[in-house]
Amino acid sequence: MEHTSPQHIPDDLSPPLDSAAEQELPALPSEPMAPLFDAELPTGSEWGFQLKWDGIRILARLNGCGQVELFSRKLYLKNAIYPEMTAVLESKRAWGPCLLDGEFVWWDGIRPNFQQVLKRERSRGLARQPLPPAAAGAQAALPAIPAEQRPGSDLSGTGSGVPASASVHQSFGALVYVLFDLLSDESGDLRHLPYEERHRRLTALVGTDDPRVFVTDLFRDGEALWTWVETNRWEGVVSKRLSSPYREGKKHRDWLKKKIALVLDVDIVGLKWRNGLIASLVMELEGEYLGSVSLGLNDALRGVLASTFRPQHAHLAVVSCPFPAMPEDLKNEEVQWLSLPFRCRVTGLELTSAGQLRHPKLVTFLPKEPLS
Repeated sequence: MEHTSPQHIPDDLSPPLDSAAEQELPALPSEPMAPLFDAELPTGSEWGFQLKWDGIRILARLNGCGQVELFSRKLYLKNAIYPEMTAVLESKRAWGPCLLDGEFVWWDGIRPNFQQVLKRERSRGLARQPLPPAAAGAQAALPAIPAEQRPGSDLSGTGSGVPASASVHQSFGALVYVLFDLLSDESGDLRHLPYEERHRRLTALVGTDDPRVFVTDLFRDGEALWTWVETNRWEGVVSKRLSSPYREGKKHRDWLKKKIALVLDVDIVGLKWRNGLIASLVMELEGEYLGSVSLGLNDALRGVLASTFRPQHAHLAVVSCPFPAMPEDLKNEEVQWLSLPFRCRVTGLELTSAGQLRHPKLVTFLPKEPLS
């Protein structure tokens, strides 16, 4: 999933790089290369396929002397938001000066949890602390596919499946950096090289000894990978033309993404009224604003909801917004907040950088959960 910061962070808590280090840093792209949506996987030997990791897009620029800059998709500096990953990358002096492209992912022991990494984005920074010994040496549990189920051979020649730690000692929530491209290294700018070669160099540079920073695998069999994604409820597959250079933005057909629909059980915490009618339902997921849903809300359902929750009913108490701040897209709307939210199942295409569900659709109302 392609995600950016929901807030513009104009400055950073990290000290500026000195002029000598600045001269050694690789040049940033004007905008990162981004995949385009496509409902079908491409076919042919010129394509490779990767898992789509549900996280925040981050470019990491290292000078090879222990100084690191982290940039969002819109090139906002992110060191203050991710101090522990800044510290991890500062230790990678052996990699030399390089520019990395990938996703910061919150790994919950089973799969990426975008809601957790989004909460970090909204935090506006953490105080810089050294990594505790336990975290620095921990082996995070990464997803594994049994050898007989691996979707085709890995193009790097290693034959490995989806990244997996060789010895998993514990499972816990952890931030990991999933890399998929190398824009430059100590030899210079690599963006003109074919993607297959950039991925090979990236794999050789990063290695497999640190589960906090790893390279996502590149597979030949896209259909087999898609089957695994559907079975394991992963986000999707990114198809990459192996001969393609690094083309900024989306003016290309070299990177394509196919995604499965999200299915979420959400709380309806408010009703959006327009011209005396219910226009949409305000959704909440794990205490966070998820947006509003109107697709799937037919006239009959609107009538039932209106007769139940019509604002002039005397028994309905006035309720304030449940979120810390009024969402921007609701500030000019007439919203009736509910004292007793109800649950619904919805589908959507993906979560946006602001944490809202893109193209939501109401599937069904859910029964009340019994009191424990």
